Amino acid sequence: MNRKIELVCPAGSLPALRAAVDNGADAVYMGFRDGTNARNFPGLNFDERAARDGIRYARERGRKVLLALNTYPQPQGWQVWTAAVDKAAELGVDALILADVGLMRYAATTHPELRLHLSVQGSATSYEAINFYREQFNVQRVVLPRVLSLSQVERVKENTDAEIEVFAFGSLCVMVEGRCYLSSYATGESPNTCGACSPAKAVEWRETPHGREVRLGGVLIDMYKPGENAGYPVLCKGRYLVNGEINYAIEEPTSLSVLDILPELVKVGVSAIKVEGRQRSPAYVAQVTKVLRQALDAAEGNPDTFTPRSDWVAALDKVAEGRTHTLGALNRAWQ
Repeated sequence: MNRKIELVCPAGSLPALRAAVDNGADAVYMGFRDGTNARNFPGLNFDERAARDGIRYARERGRKVLLALNTYPQPQGWQVWTAAVDKAAELGVDALILADVGLMRYAATTHPELRLHLSVQGSATSYEAINFYREQFNVQRVVLPRVLSLSQVERVKENTDAEIEVFAFGSLCVMVEGRCYLSSYATGESPNTCGACSPAKAVEWRETPHGREVRLGGVLIDMYKPGENAGYPVLCKGRYLVNGEINYAIEEPTSLSVLDILPELVKVGVSAIKVEGRQRSPAYVAQVTKVLRQALDAAEGNPDTFTPRSDWVAALDKVAEGRTHTLGALNRAWQ
């Protein structure tokens, strides 16, 4: 496949992987069914049999499979993470997405044939940091955190030989990825080591006369009125009483969408755009993949005349958090 920019889509399950492949993804990314990946939720991810089936399905259709091992191993569990690297090598994935430098060293020395990508959880926001990973561990691609403006992405690209991957659609985070401690404050478990922001066992729903309460680790983080849509609860997107008013105190739910700047990303020369959402449904994966495949092909075909179609925007807004989208940090007019 000779497209300039790869469309990388989430596969939280085998049906989601098929949905991504069938709707035009160039590559899918998945995780094992344990804490070695940052979407460690019940019912998600792949055991060995499902991983083999998924890889076979993608390969038969000329698509790549990337494996996320993007949490930080602790000393007592080091062998679990290294075993995951070994299993990935045996399965023959196209690349490992890693965050921990110790695990990168293990992968680079034990399986030098494995292609390595730096996860967004690695929080590399400067070309100096990116070049360090490239020089020390032969990292081939870096997934940039969602805190950089488009001009900063361009500057990074101009100063490194590493491939650059940016997020194109999905949930935003107020924290620099890989540096969030909110969930661990409430639950005692860090998403960077256990693989789950708001682990399911710490989530509690209560029906009350005032509405449906949701608590995380006993902390009340939101209340929903009858009939109001309730997303998966996370502390940063809860509603709190501040100065006498209840509202989103940290971040209002909204999704990043780069439809408006796809031509600029083409001109910058990024190697891949990524869809967030391994925790989302196959229907979500299918819809977002289909829209971005069409839009990316149009932008690459003629970036100077590209305009997002209204039906693309509407389709993405249907699956966006809060039914709204934003360019996030990518759009900073003052820069």
